[in-house]
Amino acid sequence: MGFFTKDAVPGLGSVLAPLSQDRIKAALELSDWTYGVDSDGDIFGTWEYGSFFFFVNGGSGELLCVRGFWRGKLDESEYVRALEFCNAWNSENLWPKTYLERDGDGKVRVNAELNVDYEHGLTDDQLRQHLVCAINTSMTFFEHVNETFPEVWEQYKPEE
Repeated sequence: MGFFTKDAVPGLGSVLAPLSQDRIKAALELSDWTYGVDSDGDIFGTWEYGSFFFFVNGGSGELLCVRGFWRGKLDESEYVRALEFCNAWNSENLWPKTYLERDGDGKVRVNAELNVDYEHGLTDDQLRQHLVCAINTSMTFFEHVNETFPEVWEQYKPEE
């Protein structure tokens, strides 16, 4: 076997295929995660600390975006504290990217996001790994948000 044959390097036999919503659904199913599809065709799921949307973006559908939303909603008076919390997380962790936004009711929402460019395709294992990474690291972040804002979390946490 030559040095540059695909058999010379373990794992190169995996097929790179374009990112798609169907592949995201298959990866979620493989992980035994429940998901739904909204009226816009967006894939979403709900976990204990938040909900997630799984988007295929980019001019050629090459960008995977996993966007998480913490269950709680903060009052405007907590904005600066939450912003400092997100900034600290972002300076100490590679992912997920965390940020705030205001909803239509003037409440502050805490979000987490992971974006990956798959211009050249990806394997099923890569897709599943990035979904697991995005959800697990976001859930870790949301757990820290729960600890930082326990009175708000108490209002929004799911009933047992």
